Amino acid sequence: MLNYLTDQSLNIKSDDKDLIDAFLKGDQNAFNLLIRKYQEGIYRVIRKMVLDHDDADDLTQEVFIKIYNSVNEFRSESKFFTYIYRIAVNLSLNFLNKNKRNFSRNVGLSGNEVSFSDMKADEIIDAKNKTELLEKAIESLPPQQRAVFNLRYYENLSYEEISSIMEKSTGGMKANYFHALKNLQKYLNSKKMSELME
Repeated sequence: MLNYLTDQSLNIKSDDKDLIDAFLKGDQNAFNLLIRKYQEGIYRVIRKMVLDHDDADDLTQEVFIKIYNSVNEFRSESKFFTYIYRIAVNLSLNFLNKNKRNFSRNVGLSGNEVSFSDMKADEIIDAKNKTELLEKAIESLPPQQRAVFNLRYYENLSYEEISSIMEKSTGGMKANYFHALKNLQKYLNSKKMSELME
């Protein structure tokens, strides 16, 4: 172990470049700090893509294994944030393409659940139904549209950031988001129509 190399001034708020430089010099704690800094966000992005907790957990670990083995290839002219999110999205898209089956979400989208504490029973049921319907609508999107929608809507990233992560044009990402919204609207409208006809 190279613990004697640990820079005591490094912490989870340290600049990514400082953490990477320290890790490349042998400081294992610097990599642990990178994991702590990004793990929650990476898991959240992957979970919204692949839906299942166990799959998302495995893919999150795979992201950090990939980073561990290739961080020396990271070029600091781009942001580390972009680099790690790109790996997470690409692994998620590959997973979805390999596993073309219906996924079912067991729980709501973490970080975006409705707060039920101050609601009446009928309001809670209505809110849960709307949340589940939106989740099913998102599941129906093609993988790339799902990725762009999640990054824009849930992660609140700019089109420029999404463009860097996806390695596609900004205009293409705007178009993907627009098509995702149209598809979500179409899905939700079709569900409302089928309810009216019942």
